[in-house]
Amino acid sequence: MGKGGRMSVQPVANNGEEDKNEESINVGRVPHQKPPFTIADIKKAIPPHCFNRSLIRSSSYLVFDIAVCFLLYYIATNYISLLPAPLSYVAWTAYVYVQGCFMFAIWVVAHECGHHGFSDYHLLNDTLGFILHSLLLVPYFSWKISHRRHHANTNSLDRDENHVPRFKNTIRSYYHHFNNPVGRVFIIAFTLTLGWPLYLIVNIAGRSYDRFASHFDPYSPIYSERERAQIMLSDLGFVAACYGLYRIAAVKGFAWVFLVYGAPLHVVNGFLVMITLLHHTHLSLPHYDSSEWDWLRGALATVDRDYGILNKVFHHIADTHVLHHLISSIPHYHAQEATEAIKPVLGEYYHYDGTPFYKAMWREAKECLYVEEEAEGDNKTKGVYWYKNKL
Repeated sequence: MGKGGRMSVQPVANNGEEDKNEESINVGRVPHQKPPFTIADIKKAIPPHCFNRSLIRSSSYLVFDIAVCFLLYYIATNYISLLPAPLSYVAWTAYVYVQGCFMFAIWVVAHECGHHGFSDYHLLNDTLGFILHSLLLVPYFSWKISHRRHHANTNSLDRDENHVPRFKNTIRSYYHHFNNPVGRVFIIAFTLTLGWPLYLIVNIAGRSYDRFASHFDPYSPIYSERERAQIMLSDLGFVAACYGLYRIAAVKGFAWVFLVYGAPLHVVNGFLVMITLLHHTHLSLPHYDSSEWDWLRGALATVDRDYGILNKVFHHIADTHVLHHLISSIPHYHAQEATEAIKPVLGEYYHYDGTPFYKAMWREAKECLYVEEEAEGDNKTKGVYWYKNKL
């Protein structure tokens, strides 16, 4: 990775000594030493207006996203049925994907509410975030609390709350049967379709606790006693949304509800998992145990990605993620300008990978199977872990 943080990821020829299923990748690792700057230095580099949150401007993005979703719904439910069978299937497929993208845009706005980046009014942020996330079957406060701890402990192998990498000795023996192209397709499909609901229900890919952990359980070890009421309120919002869907299905039919709402919601969940996974999974990024981790290095060990035109649809959540982990309350409409402002300060600590997301998903699923400490010369870099794939 050169100055300015653009990663160069280049495949190199297999030397014949490694397993033929393992593709070696020559990648410039990002620095894992303590950076020569502080969070105060980063904030000073950002134009002051980037920290300003406008309720009117934030609301305009939300209104636009909702309007597009209703327009797509109106067109789909009134006109697709008029098309002949082959074209109608194509039209419904297009509807599901595009509707899912704009529903995810609404998810991002609710995410911004959770970080109090939507407005200066915390009660308004939480009320709006609760409503929007409940309608997308997300327990808002349950997610907000664990997500806040993810930001407080990013890339800590001991305390991070999601996308915690495995160690080699924790990989189940049957996984070897999936370490091939066919198995990889299955794993990616499973991750994108069931990863998010299973994370909420049973904390899959989350922090390891000594007992059952769930985002729906007020007594889960994820939460403290004073947070239980918020978890109950989140559950109530989730149940209310499910009941509303049930009542609609009783009139329209479950197939109609799935096609109009459920299938696009799967697109939402798929993009959510893919985007967050790719932010924190890359051969060049270190993870740290408790002996070496500190907040700034953990927050810096993330990567900005490029989703093409979807960057704009998704309110730049994917291509300004490094900034987001450093200062999460900056609203999305200032994130690009703030990102450009901090690049000279971060230098080689800024990470960007322009690989198309579908290629990146395949590559990281193949190359980033577990983490381990690695020898540097005659010594191991204690407390610093890198992704590996040789089983």
